[in-house]
Amino acid sequence: MQQVLSSSEGAILSGEELYQDLIDAVLSFDSDRLIEATKKALSQGQDPNGIIEQGLAPALRIVGKKYEDGEFYLVDLIGAAEPVRRVVDKLLEPEILKRKSARKSVGKVVLGTVEGDIHDLGKSIVGMMLFAAGFEVSDLGKDVPAGQFLGKAKEIHADIVGASALLSTTLPIQEQVVEAFTSAGLRNTTKLIFGGSPVTEQWVTKIGGDGYAEDAAKAVKLAKKLLKIEA
Repeated sequence: MQQVLSSSEGAILSGEELYQDLIDAVLSFDSDRLIEATKKALSQGQDPNGIIEQGLAPALRIVGKKYEDGEFYLVDLIGAAEPVRRVVDKLLEPEILKRKSARKSVGKVVLGTVEGDIHDLGKSIVGMMLFAAGFEVSDLGKDVPAGQFLGKAKEIHADIVGASALLSTTLPIQEQVVEAFTSAGLRNTTKLIFGGSPVTEQWVTKIGGDGYAEDAAKAVKLAKKLLKIEA
């Protein structure tokens, strides 16, 4: 894989150069390099939201497109998404909170792996790809009961809830998610999408969900379609 040399340590770079350093770091799958590029951008006065919107998010979109086109594989998605998640959590979110600057959001999404299931790698990648597309993502993690999806959606006024199941034995929990939102009267205001290896489009239709996505790239397209956001 082609490596792009980073700029010399301590040099004052333009915003465009700093953002390109971030993109190159993500595309080189180098976690240490990404951390240093992020720290440099912050130290040279770049807004943390700008770092996300003009550096990290475009890089993840490139990775997602290459995955869609068959140039990259699942391991590449993981190799790009995990370092980005770490720098956002550890370096950028604290700065955003400190500066009280809000990132512009195209929609609010709640994600989680359903109760009884502890597989969350695919769900985490979906979360990062949605984040890169401009969504505000609340990731509940794994082993999440239907009521917790509902509670978080109410709390943040979510536009979309995505529930993943990797075990066939946990598929009924996805149906419970639909039932919980129906009982709460939120089916007209919250879109419910589902995924996971045993999940099919037919299953989602049967339980009354709004959509099925088999991978992260398709989940982003589905979310945009449901909210009528231009691709």
